[in-house]
Amino acid sequence: MGRKTLGQGWSALFNLESGFDWDSGNLTTAPLFNRTAIVGLGNKDHGRLTFGRQYTSMTDALIVFAPLRFAASYEPGVWWLGLNYRQSNMAKYRGKFGGVQVGAHYSFGTASSLQAAGTGQPLGPGEAPGNIKDNSAWGAAVSYEGGGFAVGVGYDQWNPAPAATPGNTGRERKTGVAASYTTGRLKISGGYRYRDSQFSNDATLIRDDFWFAGVNYDVTAALGVQLGYYYSNIKQYRPTPAGVATNPANPQQVSLVLDYSLSKRTDVYLASSYVHNGSLINDGPFTGYLFNYPQAPGQKNMVGVTTGVRHIF
Repeated sequence: MGRKTLGQGWSALFNLESGFDWDSGNLTTAPLFNRTAIVGLGNKDHGRLTFGRQYTSMTDALIVFAPLRFAASYEPGVWWLGLNYRQSNMAKYRGKFGGVQVGAHYSFGTASSLQAAGTGQPLGPGEAPGNIKDNSAWGAAVSYEGGGFAVGVGYDQWNPAPAATPGNTGRERKTGVAASYTTGRLKISGGYRYRDSQFSNDATLIRDDFWFAGVNYDVTAALGVQLGYYYSNIKQYRPTPAGVATNPANPQQVSLVLDYSLSKRTDVYLASSYVHNGSLINDGPFTGYLFNYPQAPGQKNMVGVTTGVRHIF
């Protein structure tokens, strides 16, 4: 990450981030800088414009309301915001004006085998000459914070298309809203997300409503408790464009985290979750078993417990 002051409130910036497995050093997913790879210009009064691989506007606005802070240890955040919550070939604007923050983005073509596996959509190589809509994506969001109260709302649309038959775009639309209230050591949050994902033949891949609520409480300056509840109302699911639509059982999940800070940058945590009618983090055919939490045959419930040490660089 770097920033160069240009004068009169303007600055040039860049940021490169990669995910890797701490025990092996291998990249979690290709390509290099799979998390963030941006360059841009910013102004203290007018906001900033960035280009490259980055988070969607909806993610920027809503991620702060996640009860477990969007932690991968048993919070279905990717189900909430979508496997395409990061996108490549994106131009994005973000601006903050007092307590109001606004954002909008457009991706000229985003592609990843991870996204294809996760949504069931056939996904092409990104930008498609002659078919500007193929694999494009766009969205916008606005949020407000003041007096202990915060609220955010966002919209995201992605138009996947198979490489073999360009011009046949599907469509995945998500709309979300979330809010929180903080007083002293206590924070209460909640939100809702609507999703309608369709194949290129207009058949519904998945239509679901996702709800969540959470409580965060600092027992002491060092010890924090995070509690989240998540409910997915899956109204319709179809695995292939010509497949038969089903109405799966609705997953519910409760997650609890105890977090003890050893310093400002290092903490130890204990996380646990219970899921009914699903797998941890809503893992399954809907996400291409991305998290390796397959449900045992014939079982409806799952429990997970993990502990670890976290260091923030």
